[in-house]
Order: sequence, then C-alpha cells, then structure tokens
Amino acid sequence: MAHEYNFYEIWKDFYSQSSNFLDEKVKEEFPSQGLGQILEKNLQFKKMFNETIEQYLEFVNLPTRNDLANIASLIVNIDSKVDDLEELVEESEANQADSTALQHEMGKLKKDMKSLDNKLNQILTLIKYQKDTNKISNK
Repeated sequence: MAHEYNFYEIWKDFYSQSSNFLDEKVKEEFPSQGLGQILEKNLQFKKMFNETIEQYLEFVNLPTRNDLANIASLIVNIDSKVDDLEELVEESEANQADSTALQHEMGKLKKDMKSLDNKLNQILTLIKYQKDTNKISNK
C-alpha cells in the first residue's frame, strides 16, 4: 500500500492554515501589542543609555548637550544685553552732542536777548528824551 502524496494539496492546506492563523492574530491586535512592547523596551533602553552617558560625562567632567544648550542661551542673553547697552551708549553720546549744541544755541539766544534789551533801552531813552524835550518846548 503505497500512499500517494499530492504536494500541491499539502502546500495549499499549509498556506490556507497559515493564512487563517495570521488573519486571526491580526484580528487579535497581535502586531500592535508586539510593536507596543518593542517600542516601550526601546524607550526604556534609550532612557537608561542617556542617563548612563550623562553620568559618564559628569564623571569625566565633560559638558552634556543640556549644559551646552544652557550656555548657548546664556550667551544669546548676554549678547542681547550688550546690544542694548551699545544702543544706550550711542543714544547718550547723541544726547551729549545735542546738549552741547543746545547750550551753544542758548548762549547765542542770551546774547541776542541782551542786544535786543540794550536796543529797547536805547529806544525807551530816546522816547523819554523826546517827551521831555517836547514838554519843555510846549511850555
């Protein structure tokens, strides 16, 4: 009695059974559970690795990325403060230049006012003199 095996039928049954098995596992959310576990383990490993590297860098007295980022932000803050101070110095220099020009103008105005005051005094003196001479001649 020789058994005749039909390899095509065997392969077809195996394919059908494995296909059904995979379909059931996919319906049971098997891949997403497995991927979730793999992702969680990967994140735990990354956290442990980062902590280990940070401890090592601290031990050998080297800066970490966070240290460098903090220093960079401090440098940017200092740079902006220096820029603000430069602007203040430029403004104060401009104000001093304006102040000296203003003082010069004020000096000119004082001289002009004194000159006008002297001229008005002369005019008033002449008018008073004319009034006095008119009063004397009218008598």
